[in-house]
Amino acid sequence: MLKCRTLWRTLAPLARTSSTVCRQNARRAGLNNGRLPACVPAAHMSTAPAGGGRENQLYVLLVGATCVGGAIYAYRTVKGDSQRYQDRIDEISSRPLKTFTEEPATPTQSEPPAAPSPAEPSPPAPDADPADPPSADEPVIEASPEEAAEPPVVEPEPSPPSEPTPAELTEPVAESEPPAAESAAAEPAEPQLEAVTESGDASPASHKVSSHTPYLLIGGGTASFAAARSIRARDPGARVLIVTDELVPPYMRPPLSKELWFSDDPSVTETLRFKQWNGKERSIYFQPPSFYINAEELGSAENGGVAVLTGKKVVHMDVRGNKIKLDDDTEISYDKCLIATGGVPRNLQVIERAGEEVMKRTTLFRKVEDFKSLDKVSRNVKSITIIGGGFLGSELACALGRRSTESDLEVIQMYPEKGNMGKVLPEYLSNWTTEKVKKEGVKIISEALVKSVVSKDDKLEIQLKDGRLVKTDHIVAAVGLEPNVDLAKSAGLEVDSDFGGFRVNAELQARSNIWVAGDAACFYDIRLGRRRVEHHDHAVVSGRLAGENMTGANKPYWHQSMFWSDLGPDVGYEAIGIVDSSLPTVGVFAKATAKDTPKAATEESGTGIRSESETEHTASSPVASSAPSPTGVQHKDEYGKGVIFYLRDKVVVGIILWNVFNRMPIARKIIKDGEEHADLNEVAKLFNIHDD
Repeated sequence: MLKCRTLWRTLAPLARTSSTVCRQNARRAGLNNGRLPACVPAAHMSTAPAGGGRENQLYVLLVGATCVGGAIYAYRTVKGDSQRYQDRIDEISSRPLKTFTEEPATPTQSEPPAAPSPAEPSPPAPDADPADPPSADEPVIEASPEEAAEPPVVEPEPSPPSEPTPAELTEPVAESEPPAAESAAAEPAEPQLEAVTESGDASPASHKVSSHTPYLLIGGGTASFAAARSIRARDPGARVLIVTDELVPPYMRPPLSKELWFSDDPSVTETLRFKQWNGKERSIYFQPPSFYINAEELGSAENGGVAVLTGKKVVHMDVRGNKIKLDDDTEISYDKCLIATGGVPRNLQVIERAGEEVMKRTTLFRKVEDFKSLDKVSRNVKSITIIGGGFLGSELACALGRRSTESDLEVIQMYPEKGNMGKVLPEYLSNWTTEKVKKEGVKIISEALVKSVVSKDDKLEIQLKDGRLVKTDHIVAAVGLEPNVDLAKSAGLEVDSDFGGFRVNAELQARSNIWVAGDAACFYDIRLGRRRVEHHDHAVVSGRLAGENMTGANKPYWHQSMFWSDLGPDVGYEAIGIVDSSLPTVGVFAKATAKDTPKAATEESGTGIRSESETEHTASSPVASSAPSPTGVQHKDEYGKGVIFYLRDKVVVGIILWNVFNRMPIARKIIKDGEEHADLNEVAKLFNIHDD
């Protein structure tokens, strides 16, 4: 274009002169002849000889050629610029992929290479300007734990995700096949990530991640896994990243306080496999490591997949920028986000103020590490005291009590209520349960309020407010769960002041592209009001629904979640709704048979997690038992099986099925109907508890 402009400036004076001469010649000829000629002769330059038509023709040809040449030059220039721009874009787009795929594998060495000093800069990435600081949009590739001393490698621009190829993920949890895009490298037989073995012999998993993921799930529990499977079922090519501060992939928590303690395998703390009450063996992990793809491969996986980033905590959330920051300053942006952070075990303030020595000898039971630690403690001490009479405390008391019969371990359970699970069960059933726990070898101290705890003479001394003194070697604090809402402040999300947890709407949304599921969600129940539930079934169902809504389902949460508790293989119960001992209750009981135990229930359902066999369909026209029902509450030695109804304003708001299993759809229908019942003995017939 510059050449054309220069040429035009040179020829412009010549063109103007030629035009002036032509006009003068035409005017002169018209005056001489009295009229304008029909065809004006071609004018010639005043400096040229008369009749110079050839020069005018050359001039026209020269101007025409110049215009044509300029047009061709402009066309080629624009086309070349477009091609160079496209080549540059392609080059930039391929950089992150080259970093992941062309990085040479670290050779096996007898000694690990020395890590560079923190002050030593890392080598620049290919085609990157080391002088440019990384921006928020640039992918920060996170180092593995062994490479933590090295600065992160920064690529200049993110890689756009490739188009996913549809892939089905329709198998059940326990039978899903790993994606075809997974590495063919050998995986351990047990469902544990190599990076999380306590011995530290295995190589740690790489934690290099892309700076963007379409679906981000914060938390590695049941709700997150249920959401991930739901997302993949509706969007087979989806790329899902789970970020968890635990060092293991998603697993189920109920066996940690139930079946794992009854295992005959001495290596159960390593395998984390257990026998269900029906004798079948399974792992606590939902899927083996081969099910997941590596975090660094998630962005380039052709068929998408689920990746787990372990040992990382989200410390900040920018909801406007749709990104999070990890505890190592890595930033990850997202399109859709699920918060499933669960909860943190509560502790007694008297224990927290007691000092470091007391805290070292206190277990807050929640995670796999807590199970391993308490199992080791129970084999090396003489006395363990469990503070708490709820679900967790009672389950652990029975489990450790059963173990105490095989050793000289003393197991003590103390709580402020009069009886076991006194906040949940009516008093008569709580007293019966207390006697059951005592038969398991547990020493019960009821109506116990802890005043102080001190470490003295290699023992922990628990001083109660009524003057009683209890000496023990170890304490298990099972006094409830506090929802983890650490991200509420940075994210600007609302926390419920009454129940705790993130307040969400009917579709489990906290914001337009943020959902919450599991223990951390405070949702509105159309029958029972605003609630927060801390049980496995709720985590499964709310996680599944949140995953569906993240893919555009827009479904409301109508499910009435259930929960269950087992006091060993012989006594267990399932519950739904609001079960509070302060409410009026009506109990209908019958004599139990050999089929009315948790063990028999799992044999019939085929699974140790009873909510997995539960149906969400509404029970319709249940067949009532024809056997006569009792007119009142039976004596305590007849509480073999039964149904307890919890009432509020004469309406059933909660139901406990005591040693009655696989009847939850009927209980759910009664809660959803919200009707008054003149005779609950007749309602109890729907559960067929009087049939042998």
